[in-house]
Order: sequence, then C-alpha cells, then structure tokens
Amino acid sequence: MHDAIPTVTLPGGEEVPSLGFGTWMMGEDRSAAKAEVDAVRLALDLGMKIIDTAEMYGEGGAERIVGEALKDRRENAFLVSKVLPWNASYDGTIKACHASLDRLGTDHLDLYLLHWRGEHPLDDTVAAMEELKAAGRIRAWGVSNFDVDDMEELFSVADGKNCAVNQVLYNLSRRGIEFDLLPWCQEHEIPVMAYSPIEQGRILRHPELAHVAKAYQATPAQVALAFLLERESVIPIPKTSNLRRLQENRDAVDLDISDEDWARLDAAFPPPARKVPLAML
Repeated sequence: MHDAIPTVTLPGGEEVPSLGFGTWMMGEDRSAAKAEVDAVRLALDLGMKIIDTAEMYGEGGAERIVGEALKDRRENAFLVSKVLPWNASYDGTIKACHASLDRLGTDHLDLYLLHWRGEHPLDDTVAAMEELKAAGRIRAWGVSNFDVDDMEELFSVADGKNCAVNQVLYNLSRRGIEFDLLPWCQEHEIPVMAYSPIEQGRILRHPELAHVAKAYQATPAQVALAFLLERESVIPIPKTSNLRRLQENRDAVDLDISDEDWARLDAAFPPPARKVPLAML
C-alpha cells in the first residue's frame, strides 16, 4: 500500500497535494498530444491533482492538451495557469484569463499566477486578479519567479497579501531560495511551488545522488523529489509524458531518507551561505 500524498494548506484554507504535475513544453508537437493527454489523466488517477500550465507553454498548446485531458474530469483537478508579464495590465490580465479558460474548456481556474515581473504595475495586476476572483473566474491568485523584495513590494499594494502561492525554480542544485525567500514565504504562510524539481534531468547523473538512490532501491529523480517533499509548504511539479516515470514520481512520496543520507546530499549540493540572485529557467 502506498503512502497518501501529504497535503499543503493554501492561505485560503484549502488543502492540496504536495506533489503536482507540470506541463511546460507540452502542446508543442502534435504527434505527442495523445501521450501528453494520457499523462495528465494518469496524474489525476495517481492523486497528483495540481495541474500546472500557462498561456506561454506551446503558445496555448499546453492549455489545450490539459483541456482535452480534463474534458470529463474537471472536478478532479486543481487547475493552475499563468499570465505573461506583458499581458498583465488590468484589462490585459482579464482578457488573458478568459483566453486561457477558453483553451482549457472550463469556466474557472483554481489558481492564476503572474508568470514573472514585467513593466505593468503590480497594483494593476492585483486589481485584475481580485476582479477575476469576484467574478468567479479564478478561485485564488499568486505569483511566479518573485524574490523577497518582489514579495515585499507585492504585500505593500492593496490586496497584495491575498497572494496564495509563489512558484519558483527550486531543486537540489538550485537551493538559493533556502537562504531568504523560502523562510520568508514560510513565515508568511505562502506555499512555494517548485518548478523544474529535477533540473530537467541534469542532476540525475550526479554520483552522490545516484549512490543515495541505490541505497533505497529508488531512482535519482525520486530522491530529488523526496528532497523537496521533506520541506514545509513546498510543492514540486515535475513534468513528464512518460507514464512509467510519472508513476515513479508518485512513488517518491513513499521514500524515507535517513538524516545521514540527507547530510551526504547537503555535502554534494551545499545549501546557500549567502544571498544569491533568484534563479530562473
């Protein structure tokens, strides 16, 4: 019997699984569409109900894939999409959200994120998010790729403290947020969604990671996910269209790594000793 996926509580009180599913680079190749739809559906079957997408991914193609996968299962998913910074004016945010909803074939998003900071004032974007929320088009909103100073500025604008999530690059080889941003978000009870949790596969050949994985009869990717699942209010969102890998990702929840082995990984992937610029892919 597999362990249940632990949950993270959002600021509004809703509990969501601490392991989700990303769709970056989906919807770009028509020949891959069926496999991508199948992967989204399997993620739901496995309890990984956070499905993360964005208008940017495949220029709307990923949202169409997700929409196809959710046709008869919208109620099983916690659906996340994002607005591009150049669309994030007041009117532009509302227009972009409606376009995303059309591609997704749904009347609401569970969470809508500003993809990264652009030239539009945060108070305009936040006002649009609050308007979308009042209209029932989104249930909550958040941000992505925001560092501590960005979060503090966000909290200073009207309704900025209604932010539900900050989605950033975070994995074993990208631990910069542990110095200041992760503690800040934890203190303010803002969950962190971790994109590229296995660094798009680049960390999987690291000998120390492979060594620890072998000791647990696990894959390096499972240990990399377990590292994030250990952390309070962190939600990794790995992306894969490979159904076997998707099942492996789900099984990472069952891993119980010893303190000694975490220490080995800390030595191989040192946590930050000082402030580093926020990493982005």
